[in-house]
Amino acid sequence: MTAQRAAFLYVMSVCLLWALIPTLTFPNPPLDVVEGFAWGRELAWGYTKHPPMQAWLLELSYRLTGGASFGGYWLSQIAIGLGYLCIWQIGRRLGLTPWQACWSVVLTSATFYFTLPAPEFNPNILQIPIWAGMILFFHRALSSRRLADWLVLGIIAAFGLYTKYFVALLIGTIGLYVLVVPSARRGLATLGPWLAALICIVLLTPHILWLFETDFLTLQYAASRSRSAGSWIGHLVNPATFLGAQIGNHAGLFLIILAGLGLSGMKALRSNIRDKDAPVDGDARLFLLWFALLPFAVVLLASAATGNEFEHMWGTPLFVLSGMVAVYALGLPESWVSARRAWISAILIQAIFLGVILGQALLEPLWKTKHTRMHYPGGAIADHLAEVWETEVGQPLSYIAGDMWSAANVTLHAQTRPHMFYLHDRELSPWIDFEDVQKQGVMLVWRGAQETVPAELARYYPGKLREGTTSIPAHSYGTIPDIIVNWAVIRPGNVRKLTKP
Repeated sequence: MTAQRAAFLYVMSVCLLWALIPTLTFPNPPLDVVEGFAWGRELAWGYTKHPPMQAWLLELSYRLTGGASFGGYWLSQIAIGLGYLCIWQIGRRLGLTPWQACWSVVLTSATFYFTLPAPEFNPNILQIPIWAGMILFFHRALSSRRLADWLVLGIIAAFGLYTKYFVALLIGTIGLYVLVVPSARRGLATLGPWLAALICIVLLTPHILWLFETDFLTLQYAASRSRSAGSWIGHLVNPATFLGAQIGNHAGLFLIILAGLGLSGMKALRSNIRDKDAPVDGDARLFLLWFALLPFAVVLLASAATGNEFEHMWGTPLFVLSGMVAVYALGLPESWVSARRAWISAILIQAIFLGVILGQALLEPLWKTKHTRMHYPGGAIADHLAEVWETEVGQPLSYIAGDMWSAANVTLHAQTRPHMFYLHDRELSPWIDFEDVQKQGVMLVWRGAQETVPAELARYYPGKLREGTTSIPAHSYGTIPDIIVNWAVIRPGNVRKLTKP
């Protein structure tokens, strides 16, 4: 079997299984997917937490599937599959043999970010093909000097910034490469880099205007997610913790390498590497290590300098070249003692992780005694609340207000797809037309045994009591407790405006 065929069969099998199993077994989508569906219903230029691309794509999948919620699982695998394709192309362009490029893909696929988090289609997952694609087309642009490659690079960069601002780190890495490396710096005298920058800025302009209009809402959220150090110790502990988490996330890659090399291969590794020709030449080696290591190093330095504790999942796109670095550093696959063992371990790792998500979907209800998002009866709750509203008010439910999880599930699952009025706060929900809310009314929703509306909603309706409550089974079998859902009906004309505390 050729390397290209082996890589294709492996990638197609893995991606198909990671899409099919959640589609067939997950009772409810993960948090980020539910949120994305709720945001995408508005088709705005930005949302509370992120730029709009993830939500737009989820909305597209919703419409293409006739209102189904499984589109997120397939979007994740389309994104990851495109990332694998770009990794293959990068490897071949850097001079790797077909089998070296194949193992670059296989080793990368075993890292944590390409496995268990995959069903949760969010901006982190969507960045995988963006980072890999930008690196690929930047290399193409440097090699060919064609305007078309620079143009595509600019488009992908804009797409990336519409996904998550973290892509700016890769843009900066590309810019620094152009300034530092003489062969790349000569490109500044051509039209290409300037065309890429211009097309990126032009495409991004609507979102930039939206940011000004909303007082940089998404940037406020991004700042809130990085926790500052409580003392000088945080400047050491936080980057060390992030580093440790990323090493742990590569456990699958390390296991494949250990399986393929074995004890004898590990002992002979130094001589094997010394005796083998480098998989890539000097310029290609610089390019590979630059983009594999520099962004990660910048994140660690930023954490050390500021003391901020960065979310571990932010590391998702940083390691699209991890497998390729391993191939280069260890002289793979020539150094394998048993390529068969390496293949078996890669397949077993995927099977174990797939078994984990299958077990979560089917077996967790048998022993879990706490609520889980996967087994949240979002559809049943949404149908019940929509029926209550229509009975009480005599018209379809148009607006739902509450915390993100409670409200977003109603927006996703109710047939009328009511607008999510997040925490009843117009600053956090800039897509809301308050005059229309006043005409249509809004339903307040929250979970738990609390009889009064939660504090966030009590700012608008002090002392407001629930007007109804229901208990809905979390699952048709098992030990997960029922979900207690409460609501209050705010009839047309009685909706309160935002009042600052």
